[in-house]
Parts: sequence; structure tokens; C-alpha cells
Amino acid sequence: SGADPRALIPAGAGDGAVPSLLLRQDQQLEVLERLDFVVRNVVELRKEVEELRNSLRHLALEIVGEVRTHLEETQRMTRRRKFVFSRERSDSTGSSSIYFTASSGNANTDDGESEGGYSTANAESDYDRESGRESEEGEDDVSCDTVRTVRRNSLDLLPEDEGPLPLDSSLEEGLGQLLEQADRLHSGDEHDRREGFQLLLNNKLAYGGQQEFLWRLARAHSDMWELTGDADQRRAYASSGKEELELALQKWDQSAECHQWFAILCGQVSEYESIPKRIQAGYVFKEHIDKAIALKPQDPQLYYLLGRWCYQVAHLGWLEKRTVSALFEVPPTATVQDALQNFLRVEELSPGFSKAGRVYIAKCYKDLGNISAAALWMDLASELPGNTKEDVESERELEEMRS
Repeated sequence: SGADPRALIPAGAGDGAVPSLLLRQDQQLEVLERLDFVVRNVVELRKEVEELRNSLRHLALEIVGEVRTHLEETQRMTRRRKFVFSRERSDSTGSSSIYFTASSGNANTDDGESEGGYSTANAESDYDRESGRESEEGEDDVSCDTVRTVRRNSLDLLPEDEGPLPLDSSLEEGLGQLLEQADRLHSGDEHDRREGFQLLLNNKLAYGGQQEFLWRLARAHSDMWELTGDADQRRAYASSGKEELELALQKWDQSAECHQWFAILCGQVSEYESIPKRIQAGYVFKEHIDKAIALKPQDPQLYYLLGRWCYQVAHLGWLEKRTVSALFEVPPTATVQDALQNFLRVEELSPGFSKAGRVYIAKCYKDLGNISAAALWMDLASELPGNTKEDVESERELEEMRS
């Protein structure tokens, strides 16, 4: 307060007197006034904090109320609509378009082709229609930007110590209808899958805390990855879907579907990465496919994915093998025989599951030197229709094998 230190010494004291700890009356009043000022400020600050907290609670309740009102209106309108689906599509291999590292051809033996040997199992072209191409590409840009924006509105809005939000009866009924519609759109053509992605994205605020909704939203991101030709957009779709499932797996580690689509999206994210990052993505892919199989051991799709992984590991080139050895103390090992066993397991669980699966069985037998068995499975593969773009690619491989 700038008080003179000598004021602490009683009047009449000599030069050697020790200062007293007592303050003059005016100094005591000044100290008390300052303390009173501090206390009043602290009390006012606490009141302001409490008022702010109450305001946020009221705002949250208002938002929830508005969302519920909007959803109820939306569901009433949805019930009046009838969706016509052009065809059903087998959910066999169409969405499982990314695996470990190597291409689906024969083993690479020289350095120059190793980098190029890394490929996806489905290299999709741009979504191209004679009518409305420009508008569709515009929708891609908007949808891709929307993905980046609404990503915050999922499970990350929930407190870490709370589980999924409960649904009342009307919302639960709406969710059931929404999931059924999303599954049908996913099984449709390119236009259907785009519509399914937008449908799920539009309902994310309401159902983003529900497990069955969230893994389907991630699956729709994978669909958009396949349907989009632009590299940046593909990366954005895959990254967004992967992030959704990173949050989901924190709460639903026992969901086979969450593990399956997380594995697929990890591979899709790594499409344009370096060889080491793709190999690391392959490790993650294998880890989550194994978890999914443990949780859902009768799903043929999971064994097909594992068979693809084994086949590609068995056909790693020299550069890939050196990279794997440098990155990991215990490199992944898999043989063509391992791949064959998984593909045969697919046929055991679901005969005729996919054309691509049977083509891979033929390729495995050919690699193992069993030409008669390879020819048999080539004939069996020819009997199946090509329901997916991966099946179409397999048909081309089949023709090359016959030649």
C-alpha cells in the first residue's frame, strides 16, 4: 500500500527499536476494505459461473427438444413415402475393397514393381452417368465437406463416463425403419448407395449415439470411398468413417461389425500412403478382422476378408518383405494354403457366396500346382453372376487365367 515502514515503530523509540507488527488504524481499515473487495468479487464470480452453467443446461434441453420435434415430423413424413429399389445386391465383396499390401497377381520378384504392387482389391472409377454428371460431382464435393463438418456431432458429444443415449419408443421405431432402409440402399446400385449415405448423414445428430446406426454410417463412408474418383475425397470419406468407429470401439468393443468396418476403412485410408504405413495398416486390418471373427464366427464375409489378407501377404514382393522385417520384430506370416483354407471356409458357410471368392480359390490351387482343381473352380466361378465391381474384375482375371 506504499506505507512508510517507520510507521511500524512506536513513537519515542530509539534507533535500535524493533518494528512492531501492529498496523495503524487507517492501515487496518485499508486492508479490511481490500479483503472485502476481493470477497465480493469472488462471490459475484461464483454467481456468474452458476448462471452460465444453468444457461448451458437450459440451452441443451432446448436443443434436444427441437431435435426431437424435428425428428417426429421427419418420421411421420418418412412413413408416407415408399421407396422403390431397383434390385438387391449381395453384400459379399462389394464393400470389402481394401486389404493388406500386395496386388492380386502373382508374386513380385524384382524391386521395381514392388511399389506398384500395392493396390486395392477394387479400383473404382468415377461415378459417371450420361445425365446429371456435373450435378453428381457437385454433390460429392458438398457431401465430402459435410462429412468433415458433422464429424463432431457423434459419440464425442457424449460424456466419457456415459453410455449410449436411450431412445424413447417413437425414436426407437424410427431408428428401426431407418436402419432397414439404409441396408436396402447399401444393397442397391451406385445411386442407392449415395442416397443411403446422405440419409444416414442427415440423421446422425439424432442417432449418432447408437451402435447399429454408427457402424452403418461407417459402412456408408466406405461405399462413398468406392464410388468417388477424386483422391482427396476418397481419403476424406475413409478418414471420417474410421474416426466414427474409433469412437464407437471405445464403447462397443464387442461389436463384430464395428471391428469389420474399422479394418476395411483403415485399409482404405492407407491407399495413398507409403509402403511402411500400408504395412502398418495391414497389421491393424488383421487384428480387427480376427476380433470380428471371434465375435461372429459364422460370417462368410469375414473369412473372405481374411483370405484376401493371407493371399496378399503370401505374395509380398522383395521390397515389401524387407520393409516388414525392418518394422516388426515378428513379421506377419501367411501362405497360399492359409488363404485357400479361408476361401474354402467361405464356401462351406455360404456356397456361391461370391464370384470373386471362387476365382481366388482357383488362383490358390493354381499357385499350389493343382491345375485340375483350379480348372474346376474356374468353371464354378463362371456359373455365378457378377453382382459387384469386384466380381467384374474377377471375371477379367478369370479370362486371363483361361488364356
